[in-house]
Amino acid sequence: MLNKLWFQLGIGILLLTFIIKNFIDIRWLFDPIWIVITTILIPVLLAGLLFYITVPLQKWLALKMPQWASALLILFFVMALLATGLVFMLEPLINEANKLIQNAPVIFQQIEELITRYINGENYIPVQLEQTVNSLLDNVENILIVSSSYVISFLSGAVSTTLTLILVPFFFFFMLKDHDKFAPAIYNLFKGDLRKWVKKLLEEIDFTLKSYVQGQVLAALILAILLFIGYTVIGLEYALLLALLAFLLNMIPFLGPWLAFLPALTIALIQSPILMIWVSVITLAVQQAESNLITPNIMGKKLSVHPLTVITLVLAAGNLAGFIGMIIAIPGYAVLKVIVINIYQMRNPIKDGLFKNV
Repeated sequence: MLNKLWFQLGIGILLLTFIIKNFIDIRWLFDPIWIVITTILIPVLLAGLLFYITVPLQKWLALKMPQWASALLILFFVMALLATGLVFMLEPLINEANKLIQNAPVIFQQIEELITRYINGENYIPVQLEQTVNSLLDNVENILIVSSSYVISFLSGAVSTTLTLILVPFFFFFMLKDHDKFAPAIYNLFKGDLRKWVKKLLEEIDFTLKSYVQGQVLAALILAILLFIGYTVIGLEYALLLALLAFLLNMIPFLGPWLAFLPALTIALIQSPILMIWVSVITLAVQQAESNLITPNIMGKKLSVHPLTVITLVLAAGNLAGFIGMIIAIPGYAVLKVIVINIYQMRNPIKDGLFKNV
């Protein structure tokens, strides 16, 4: 009976349930560890993002100079690039953001007037629809009020945020300098076939993360540049702010482009209804170029993640962990999938090792 799959699965489920129950009972013991993890999570994620973007350059430079020197050179280059970007983009972004904040009441008032004119111009509109629209507009006003309090809270925590972000360069430098030591430090703990299996697993995880980060960031950057050029040409207001928003939202696969399209469409509607057509045309053209020319099938072939799975994961992660969760959901799922596949392929040796003394 011990060799039956249903018996082994049942025992595994019971053990997992027992572990989770006891973990919940003593979770207060892990609160300090959780605080440390949450403190360094964002710096580690940002450093990892920069690492996978720049690691091809670092490997090329390492052929011509010591690895520490190449890591230091790339660190200075990235910091100089970010500083230059802030010098040229920070003031326009602040101006556009201030202008948007000042015009927000007028924008929402115009949206309300447009909806009201539409409702009044129809022969038959259900009362429930009108009530829903009015409720939605009231909720938007409440969101603006609540958002102002969040802005104040954010500004009050700016010092701690700045101190946290100071960790990013340190993590980034040591990732570049010692990245080829991380995996050996893990798989050298094992011997024989298990060592080979762990090494293969780590290589596949590294390839998965590298493929996702490099492809997604490159696609989002090119898409944001194209949108900025298009919005500027048609004279859409807040073009730089909308392009930056599009870059951030396009880190979210599949749903990101549509989330970035809605603010641009709203601004176009308020500024000039004819701009709605141009914004739609530009967005459609850029999306087609991104999907068919810039990163063709990057999510499908490299990560083997179905679009429906992506949408489900993004929505669930967004409810659980907000924007950060939406960004890390897909690479996290891809890594978990690699681990599960490799464990399944290694299931017989693992099972033999677990039950050899039974």
